[in-house]
Amino acid sequence: MSHPHPELGSPPPLPEGGLRVTPLGGLGEIGRNMTVFEYGGRLLIVDCGVLFPEEEQPGVDLILPDFTSIRDRLDDIDGIVLTHGHEDHIGGVPYLLREKQDIPVIGSKLTLALIEAKLQEHRIRPYTLEVSEGHRERIGPFDCEFVAVNHSIPDALAVAIRTPAGMVVHTGDFKMDQLPLDRRLTDLPAFARLGEEGIDLLLADSTNAEVPGFVPPEREISGVLRQVFAGARKRIIVASFASHVHRIQQILDAAHEYGRRVAFVGRSMVRNMGIARDLGYLRVPPGLVVDVKTLDDLPDHEVVLVCTGSQGEPMAALSRMANRDHQIRIVQGDTVILASSLIPGNENAVYRVINGLTRWGANVVHKGNAKVHVSGHASAGELLYFYNICKPRNLMPVHGEWRHLRANAELGALTGVPQDRIVIAEDGVAVDLVDGIAKIAGKVQAGYVYVDGLSVGDVKEPALKDRRILGEEGIISVFVVVDSTTGKIVGGPHLQARGSGIEDSALSAVVPKIEEALARSASDGIAEAHQLQQLIRRAVGKWVSDNYRRRPMILPVVVDV
Repeated sequence: MSHPHPELGSPPPLPEGGLRVTPLGGLGEIGRNMTVFEYGGRLLIVDCGVLFPEEEQPGVDLILPDFTSIRDRLDDIDGIVLTHGHEDHIGGVPYLLREKQDIPVIGSKLTLALIEAKLQEHRIRPYTLEVSEGHRERIGPFDCEFVAVNHSIPDALAVAIRTPAGMVVHTGDFKMDQLPLDRRLTDLPAFARLGEEGIDLLLADSTNAEVPGFVPPEREISGVLRQVFAGARKRIIVASFASHVHRIQQILDAAHEYGRRVAFVGRSMVRNMGIARDLGYLRVPPGLVVDVKTLDDLPDHEVVLVCTGSQGEPMAALSRMANRDHQIRIVQGDTVILASSLIPGNENAVYRVINGLTRWGANVVHKGNAKVHVSGHASAGELLYFYNICKPRNLMPVHGEWRHLRANAELGALTGVPQDRIVIAEDGVAVDLVDGIAKIAGKVQAGYVYVDGLSVGDVKEPALKDRRILGEEGIISVFVVVDSTTGKIVGGPHLQARGSGIEDSALSAVVPKIEEALARSASDGIAEAHQLQQLIRRAVGKWVSDNYRRRPMILPVVVDV
């Protein structure tokens, strides 16, 4: 079982007749999925998603894959294949197409509709190619066959990529629900056929590799939702991913059964559900869905609101309701349903929202106290079954944190994949398939690229560190005017504290220490502003540490006259 090494160098040129697989996101994390395939000097990209920020990344809106390793090869890209329409697989596409707009985008009907709506906001008109299960398309030197897989969004696809170097199968996100709401099963006969042909390298979804058994059928949720609807006396507010069409369908069905009207809240929810309805993926009885503005005219027991925010995102509708920062005010007796799982890393944010909603009197129903969610990813039992069907010669677990990748690798080994043919990689690690053997070849740059407002890539780790310090420790500013010739104080020092927990009046105690440090520097002939700023920073920092055991950001401003 091979694994990456932190000291890996840049990969050498790809051997003639070899296929290189380089994940730029999605390994060691849940999100930002993107994999680059290279053969004969040409590139094929599978997925290009985003990762949502955590608490230690304040101010960041989205996290993108790093395009550095392909930026000077944009003309070599023959296409971007999208396995399905979730944000962690399509959210980065607009940012890649900003760099070259005519790269073809290939995907299923719903996936393309979702990405086209997103690209319209970025004023990009893409060249798209619609495919479906059973479809086979040559994209440059890559012969791609698309296979139906079941997931928590309609129209998900796996892709088999044939080249002279061998066949690679990328599962995308999948599970093997035997009773899916849309009756679209994961096409196990197709995977068995590919396995008989010979899968040289399998890239398999690892998200639930630690979870034993099989994922319960999606339709089991319907009974629980009906129970919640039957017992609710006031408004029902449901938080879900804006692309989880199957879950929203179950909410609509329950609302229709219990005589309630439904309103979608939030731009992405309104947009995506409108697309799903127009394309026939969402069945909406006449008169069931109404505009949110009309809800004031309905009694509470006839209202259902469907919004985003199931992961505790601070700007999403549900979080704002919990913080009393939304036009919809939670009142005693409202029922809130969080119809999703917890993405690793979001636990604290989600429980903070649950506590906020409960504080205002809501009855909060979530995965911890009711079966209102089933996963969209195959559990260990399904993966074992899948490997025995596919019989891959080499295995590369993808889509998951380190613990998921390793658990998936162990499942592959149990089904007979040789240990030396299982590659556990990480973002940026290039894996070469040469003569039927997959091996790590090197590593390319694949760090985080932060989107902050209109800025893409300008915010770096040092800036985030400063933001964390500001958020946790506050700031103390010091303003001093000095003589540019002698370095002696002419005005000030004036000090002000914000968020540090130190009263401005208490700062007078540090003024003598600043004056002493500047007098000493003046006697030494030091008058350069930057050096004086460092002296002030050290003097104030030591005083704060000695007296308060805190480390606020200290911002000295020295004006010389």
